[in-house]
Amino acid sequence: MHLPDFNYYQPETLQEACEILGRYGAKAKVLAGGTDLLPKMKQDVLAPEALVSLKMVSGMSDIEKVPGRGVVIGAKTSPNDLVNSSVLHENFMSVSEAAHSMANNQVRNMGTIAGNIVNAIPSADLPPILIALSATVTLVGPVGSRTLVLEDFITGVSRTAIAPDEIMEEVVIPEQSTTGSAYFKFGLRHSGALAVVGVAAAVTMQGSLVRDVRIVLGAVAPTPMRAKKAEEILRGKNVTDDLIAEAGKSAAVECKPISDIRASEEYRRDMVRVFTKRALRKAIYLEQSES
Repeated sequence: MHLPDFNYYQPETLQEACEILGRYGAKAKVLAGGTDLLPKMKQDVLAPEALVSLKMVSGMSDIEKVPGRGVVIGAKTSPNDLVNSSVLHENFMSVSEAAHSMANNQVRNMGTIAGNIVNAIPSADLPPILIALSATVTLVGPVGSRTLVLEDFITGVSRTAIAPDEIMEEVVIPEQSTTGSAYFKFGLRHSGALAVVGVAAAVTMQGSLVRDVRIVLGAVAPTPMRAKKAEEILRGKNVTDDLIAEAGKSAAVECKPISDIRASEEYRRDMVRVFTKRALRKAIYLEQSES
């Protein structure tokens, strides 16, 4: 397999990169990690006329806690950067754990958080936990920037709200007090497997009372989906094992899985039930430990 011919650009600023994308429109692709793009080009799934590399664009790979904003993650940050980030370990360990569950070490070194989000693959590991934590994404275009809630950004399989001349600049997890969070994933092998089911949960507790909760399911719908009926079962109530079990059953009913070579619809639903309970229990334990 070989790469098709293409024009290669290596701009030094995001603005310059966006201008090049604007000239080519949908015929250009952004090259950052390339772990998804290049294999698709070799397999003739994609044949862009131009690749716009972000290699020379400075910054965009830091993870910082910014007062008044939250944890700001540059779009070029690799999954292994997320795994090893002291900022995430102190604030949102669940994001580091989700990143560690991705692919293999080589891919985690080369890939980017933006690529994992923008490719909009239903089984991606980072979107569920980031959505559970109310993350936003900042997009830069030729005339300025805009911020979207991540939950609204992914619109379908391999579809997002990003325009052809826009580039993701950063992901922001907003400030939140004592929110426990967890991500659990089931794959067909211990390392590097795509998620058959992924479940993320974030909870805010007041003693044993669930003040707020967000449950996000991955790999069981065209996009990461909130299990809103399951959330309502918990919200405003004193948590019990029976209540958590009821929420797990509700999430299993709400999800929209398909049957494919990796698992049947029925199996995925049952795994959603099991992993929703696990994610909730861990998130609640962590939140109560921190408060």
